[in-house]
Amino acid sequence: MNLGKFSLYLTTGFPLWSGLVGLLALYQPSIFLWYGSDAITWGLCFIMLGMGMTLKAEDFTKVFKSPKIIIIGVSLQFLIMPAWSALLAWVLALTPQLAVGLILVACCPGGTASNVVVFLAKARVALSVSLTLCSTFVAVLLTPWLTFFYAGHYVPIDPWSLLKSILMIVLIPLSLGTSLNYFFPKITSRVAVFSPMVSVVFILLIVGYILAAKRNTIFEHGWTLLLATGLLHLGGFFFGYFAVRFLGHEKKECQTVSIEVGMQNSGLGTALASKHFPTMPMAPAPCAMSAILHCLIGSLLASKWSRSNPEVADEGEVVTVQKIQ
Repeated sequence: MNLGKFSLYLTTGFPLWSGLVGLLALYQPSIFLWYGSDAITWGLCFIMLGMGMTLKAEDFTKVFKSPKIIIIGVSLQFLIMPAWSALLAWVLALTPQLAVGLILVACCPGGTASNVVVFLAKARVALSVSLTLCSTFVAVLLTPWLTFFYAGHYVPIDPWSLLKSILMIVLIPLSLGTSLNYFFPKITSRVAVFSPMVSVVFILLIVGYILAAKRNTIFEHGWTLLLATGLLHLGGFFFGYFAVRFLGHEKKECQTVSIEVGMQNSGLGTALASKHFPTMPMAPAPCAMSAILHCLIGSLLASKWSRSNPEVADEGEVVTVQKIQ
C-alpha cells in the first residue's frame, strides 16, 4: 500500500478512529495525558497550515461558480447552530461552564471532518470543501461576536481577544500554507501527501487529551453532556437538510449542506475554550464530546445516504478528500 492510499484509508476511517479514541481516553486516560493543553493550539496551527498547503487558485474560484448554495450553506452554519445551542442551554438548564462550551463550539465554522463524511455519503465533495473554506474564513469575524452575543451572560467575554486567537490559529497558518503552495508548488505537493495523516493524528490527540483530562467531570455530567451535544448536532443535520430542501435544491446538495451545518470545527472550539475560559474547566468538554458525536451521527447518515447515492465519486473527488482532511 503506497503512502497516498494509506493516507486516504486513514482519513476515511476518521469517524471510527474518533470513537475508539474517545473510549480509550475515558477508560485509559494515561494514553493521552502526555499531550498537554499547550500543544492544542500548535496542533491546530499545523492542521490549518497543512490545509492551506493543499489549496490552489481553483479551490477559491469554485466558490464563485455556485455562489447561491455557498451563501445559503454558510448562512445556515452561523444562523442555526449558535441559536440552537443557546436554546438547548436554556431548556436543559446547563451549568454555565457546559453552556459556554456548547455555545462556543456551535459558533465555530464547519469542521474538515465533514469533507470526509460527505465523501463517504457519495454527496458533493467539491461543494463541501468550498463550504468549509468559506465558513473558516467567515468565522474569523463571526465566531467571536456570536460567542459574545449568545454566551456573554454566562461569563465575561472579550470578542477581540477571541478574534486575535482565531487569527493566530486559523487565518495566519492557512494563509501561510496557501502562499507556500503558490510559490513552491513542487515542494508543497510532496509535503501535502502527509497532510491528511498529520491532521487526523492531531485532531485525535486533541480530543483524546481533553476527554482524558476532564474524565471525572465528564462522568459526573455524562448524560447531560451527551444529551446536549447530541441534540446540538442532530438539530444541525436536520435543519441544514430541510432548509435547503425547502429552497428547492437537489438531494445531494441538501445532504452536503446538512453535513456541513451539523459538523463543527470542534478542535478550534476546544482550543478557544481552554485558552479563554481558564476558570471554567468544563467548558472544553462539550467541544471534545462534539468531535465524537458529530462523527458518529454523520457516519450513520453517510451510510444511509450512500446506499441511495450509488454513483462512486470520480477521481477528482477522491483527490479532493485527500487534500482537505
